[in-house]
Amino acid sequence: MTRLGSAVRVLTAAAAALLCVTTAAPAAGAAPEPKAPREFVALRTVAPTIIQEMRYTTEHNFVGEPVDGYRQPVCILTRPAAEALRRAQSQLLRQGYSLKVYDCYRPQRAVDHFVRWAKDLQDEEMKQEFYPKVDKSRLFADGYIAEKSGHSRGSTVDLTIVKLPAAPTRPYVPGEALVPCYAPQEDRFPDNSVDMGTGYDCFDTLSHTDDPRVGPEQRANRDLLRGTLAAVGFVNLPEEWWHFTYKPEPFPGTYFDFPVAVRSVAGHRAG
Repeated sequence: MTRLGSAVRVLTAAAAALLCVTTAAPAAGAAPEPKAPREFVALRTVAPTIIQEMRYTTEHNFVGEPVDGYRQPVCILTRPAAEALRRAQSQLLRQGYSLKVYDCYRPQRAVDHFVRWAKDLQDEEMKQEFYPKVDKSRLFADGYIAEKSGHSRGSTVDLTIVKLPAAPTRPYVPGEALVPCYAPQEDRFPDNSVDMGTGYDCFDTLSHTDDPRVGPEQRANRDLLRGTLAAVGFVNLPEEWWHFTYKPEPFPGTYFDFPVAVRSVAGHRAG
């Protein structure tokens, strides 16, 4: 073999080796997925009897698809908020009820997904159920969608009350006929919640906790939820009967973005 041929072989081998290194470099240098601070726990490790129906891991929500950042149907909260829910659950169990959570900690990437969806005025797939009376172009102005959410701080939870024994809730079938979230309970999508006057995530003024149009049974149910949670430190958002924030918040000014998954809180022990 000539010296030229030998040199070509050496250069070819070197180039191939360099290509391999270059190709592998991004994977080797990829940033690891963020994990939750030690102050966060899976609710199930603190209050295992609380029912969980994590809507944003499914297609049954106002976006119409699983939301970014929701990897597993697990409720994650700061430890003080989770422990407060355990105390509330103890009170309700004695009365024949259980709490049921729809959403807990919410990563910033999920909020970003909501914002992108709200700006796409052509996507109204779930309008008939979740915002029948609201023009989608008004979602920001009317306060239904925002670029930051208290859920991302880890101490806010969306929840309801279920009468025990809990009846099963049938799964949502994508493409099924939608019924307005403010319709009578027997007509709207079935939920094993007691009648709160609207379904969860109903973008309508009837969702305001003290809306005078709700009937006496619905009022009593809303008052039971609010009163039970207030007694353990939660404050209700007046525009949403299901929305509560534990006070004082451990992270009042921090918006987290770790995914909703068991691994995010792996090894975090309940207090």
